[in-house]
Amino acid sequence: MHRLLRTGTLILWISSLFMPLAAQQPPSKRVPPGINDTWRSERIDPLIDRLEVESREVYLHRNDIAALVGPPPGAAIADVGAGSGFMSLLFARLVGPQGKVYAVDINAKMMEHVAQEAAQQGLRNVETVVCDDRSTKLPRNSVDIVFICDTYHHFEHPESTMRSIAQALRPGGQVVLVDFKRKPGFSPEWILGHVRAGKEVFAQEIIDAGFRLANDHPMEFLPQNYVLRFIKKD
Repeated sequence: MHRLLRTGTLILWISSLFMPLAAQQPPSKRVPPGINDTWRSERIDPLIDRLEVESREVYLHRNDIAALVGPPPGAAIADVGAGSGFMSLLFARLVGPQGKVYAVDINAKMMEHVAQEAAQQGLRNVETVVCDDRSTKLPRNSVDIVFICDTYHHFEHPESTMRSIAQALRPGGQVVLVDFKRKPGFSPEWILGHVRAGKEVFAQEIIDAGFRLANDHPMEFLPQNYVLRFIKKD
């Protein structure tokens, strides 16, 4: 009996050597419980203050990021996890009156704020969408680009949310992902405790959702973030 057990263990060990590397890696942990509770608050002024502060590198370099995403005039782009909408409003100017921007967020009050800001700035090509934790609620075949900035790690159900994004994108559509680098010994402790996985895991999840990685953009001015561009597969 002991010999059989030892033999079975040896066979399992040998078999594991030939398993694909991804199959041997432990699954990424789920998002921390309650990660989105604060962002559902109706008291949005403190949230806007957290998002629109110069010490936040994606806000400081928002114009450079918008230029890198590069939506052409007339394009339709969705800003998923739009928050206060500072990127949505930049995109609205880039795509022009013939284009369209969907500002997507779980916070209805924040979407009211974005709609008010767009109206005050004379931007009539911005439409707000209140999503939920499983779907962006975007119409099918409605957008050319989906922009996800420091938001993917908040996806409570990334598989279903990415499925809704794939359905919303037109053939050949793009996903541009900006998220935090998560590297023990490099990243601050708050990132290690807040962000569930690193670039490689998130990239693979998006690839598994029906995309191919097109570019890993070198961004020297974003030391805490990376920028990946994906193309929807036919």
